[in-house]
Amino acid sequence: MAQLLSDQTSSAVTSAFGQLAHTVLSNNARTLEDLVKDMLKPMLKSWLDDNLPTMVERLVRAEIERVARGGRN
Repeated sequence: MAQLLSDQTSSAVTSAFGQLAHTVLSNNARTLEDLVKDMLKPMLKSWLDDNLPTMVERLVRAEIERVARGGRN
């Protein structure tokens, strides 16, 4: 059977799970919610950096157009 993951990917995954296990099992173990928050923060920051300016611009433009029409939807 062909190997699904490269040795490098397999090693990285094993290391990541090892770090997770160490964190969870250590004396300073945090809740799973804390771990997930820490993992999601960089992803959320990246998404906001990429998308928030465009979203705000679109919403402000729509509000300006609404006000220019006399405040009606």
